[in-house]
This record gives sequence, structure tokens and C-alpha cells, in this order.
Amino acid sequence: MNDRPLTAKQQRFVEEYLVDLNATQAAIRAGYSEKTAEQQGYQLLQHTSVGAAVRAAQAERSKRTQITQDWVLQSIYETVERCKQARRVTDRKGDLVFVETPEGDVAPAYTFDANGVLRGAELAGKHLKMWTEKREVEHGLSDAVQELMGLVDGNRTKPASER
Repeated sequence: MNDRPLTAKQQRFVEEYLVDLNATQAAIRAGYSEKTAEQQGYQLLQHTSVGAAVRAAQAERSKRTQITQDWVLQSIYETVERCKQARRVTDRKGDLVFVETPEGDVAPAYTFDANGVLRGAELAGKHLKMWTEKREVEHGLSDAVQELMGLVDGNRTKPASER
């Protein structure tokens, strides 16, 4: 992990990583072995020079496109606010649709985009790290490995007190 200039392959990795932020796929597209691409991608991102090049390229892209975290959050906010607005419901001819209120009056029907509101709130919540997605990972050991470790005696699992 040093600050030497990037090799041509490392520079290609940086360019490919910016496409989809997928280190494994970027490593493959940059010419690293598919067998070791996952490890290579991870190691490349840990490399000081490569990490700095990725950050610099992302900053340059943000400057060039004017897309920043603030812009994204503002866009989410504006979209949510627009989705929350009540809109009059019209039929295929463009005529207003009327409904009966609980009081028995007739009033124009209104709707709003609940899915848009919820999706925008979800994206904003993820940005604020209000919740994290958890994945279950099975750490099961094969019977052969357990037997070698003394956790299984033949087909019988030893009680915890005997382990």
C-alpha cells in the first residue's frame, strides 16, 4: 500500500470501477483473472494510490456533472414533495371524477403518488443510515470438518459440555 504511480492495469481498473462501483466486475473488465477478481478488486481498492485515484476521479466527475450529494438529496426531496401533492382524478375523457364523502357530499376525487413518496423516503433514509440491510450468512461446517475438530463423534454430535 504505497503511493507509487498506477500501472496501466490499475488505471484501467479505476476507469472500470467508476462505471458501476463493482470492484469484482471492474477487475475482470480491467484484465484481471475471473478466478481472483473478487480478491483483486478488494485489494486494489485498499491500495492507497488506487483508492486516491478513485476518489479523485469521482470528485472530477461530480465537478463536471454538477451532481453532488446535495443535488441528489435535493432531487429526492423535490420529487417526494411533488409526489405528495394531491391531484384531481380524471376519467379517460379528461372529466373530473367525483366521489361521495363520509358526510354524504359529492366532491372531486384526489390521489397522490404514495409509491413515489415511500421510495424517496427510503432513499433518504439509506443515505442517513437510518437502517442497515442485514444478510444471513451460514457458517456451517461439513461433518468431516466437525469430526476433525472433535465436534462430531461418528454420526453423533457431542454435547457442548464435552467439547
